[in-house]
Parts: sequence; C-alpha cells; structure tokens
Amino acid sequence: MKVAITGKGGVGKTTFASTLCRLYAAEGRTVLAADVDPDANLGLALGLTEEEVNAIVPVSKMKELAKERTGASASNTFFKLNPEVSDLPDKLSKDVNGVKLLVMGTVDVGGSGCVCPEHVMLKAILSKLVFRKDDVVVMDMEAGLEHLGRGTASLMDQFIVVIEPGARSIQTYGRIKELARDIGVTQVRVVANKVRDERDEAFLRERIPEEDLLGFIHYNADVIEADRNGQSPFDYSQKAVEEIRAIKDKMDAQHK
Repeated sequence: MKVAITGKGGVGKTTFASTLCRLYAAEGRTVLAADVDPDANLGLALGLTEEEVNAIVPVSKMKELAKERTGASASNTFFKLNPEVSDLPDKLSKDVNGVKLLVMGTVDVGGSGCVCPEHVMLKAILSKLVFRKDDVVVMDMEAGLEHLGRGTASLMDQFIVVIEPGARSIQTYGRIKELARDIGVTQVRVVANKVRDERDEAFLRERIPEEDLLGFIHYNADVIEADRNGQSPFDYSQKAVEEIRAIKDKMDAQHK
C-alpha cells in the first residue's frame, strides 16, 4: 500500500497519517512514513519526544550527501538528475513504535525554476519509495502534490485529502483534485476530520461524492489532549484509533 496524505494545515492529517502507520505496523507490516510537510510534526504524532524530533536532520538539508549522490560540486554545474538513492530510506530513517520515519523536509527553489542537488535527491527518494513492493509507504504531505512527479504519482495506491467541515476545506479538496488530475491521478479520496454531529456529516455528504468519501473522524478532546502533551494519538484515544481503523479497512478493501 502506497498512500499520499495531504490537506490544509491544522485539519488533522498528521493525526490520521500517524495512526494509519501504527495500525499497519501493529499488523507486522514494514511501514515507512515519509514526512514531506515543512512543519515536520509526524515524528511527534508517532511517539517521538520533542528532543528526538529536533535532533533529526531533514533529508532536504543534507547538502553534502546531495552533492555526493548527484556529483555536484563548485566546479561542476552539471549533475545527475537520477541519482542512486535506493539505500537511503533505510539508512536515514528512524525507528519509532514499529514505523520507519523518514523526515524529508522541503526545498524552496524560489521563482527562478532552478533545481538544486537537494531537490533532485529528495524527489529521487520519493520516487524510489513507491517501488518498495511489500512495504506500506505513507507520505504526509503539505497541501499539494508538488513533490510527486507524474511517474511517481501514477504508482500510488491512494491519494487522500484530509478535510474538516467547512467551505475553505472543501475548496482545498477541489484544488488538490485538480492538481492530481494534472499529474495523471483521477481518483482522490477524502477523510473528514473534526466532525461534530449529524449536521456536519450531512454538510460533507452533500459536497463530497460518495465514491470519494472514505469516512469520518469525529471531534475528539482526547486527540487535542494528546497533542498538548506531545503524545501519540494512537496511545491516547481508542475512539480515534477505531474510527481510523474502519477507514483503513475500507482502503484495504478498495486496494484488493
């Protein structure tokens, strides 16, 4: 299973991504979680301490490694655009509660359109992840799919947008669906988080096609408390875990 999870900041996509990772890990699967969000909160949600998270250097900041793998140097303005990186996910990941965490970070190439060695290496690693045949790969991404090229995107099993009940969140879902279509992805699924009541559910059902809606995660004070205390929601809220387990079961059924 290869899953890309995206959505606006604050909607709870990292809560969903981390719990999904731990559910697969609890089944004995090899799970690699790639944190491709600039905020890089996935480690905390998986169960690392703040000190452990702060000690991790994102792949996008590994300038010397990027130069080594791409052949870039001060005297060489030409470098490999398809460097060998198949060994890096295992070498650079950190084990946490049965999940291999790979903090990718992001590379701001600015408005010039230039491509730096770090950007090339990051995209190469993301591309390699989809070829890990027997592994579960979960990518926790920012509100877009800019890091996934057409070839990588076509090999993903699920594209999931986490939203909350609100017009702005629905708009983000529509925008991401358009971005996905631009890179050849026609199916984008939705997980609705922070759902309070039947009115919220009805609001979402009216605006999200039934075939796109994977399920609801209801508003849960325990999840907020877990975040406040720097704990993994998986260890804090059985209700949230069971709701996400139901969504995972639906994903698995569609994948077969």
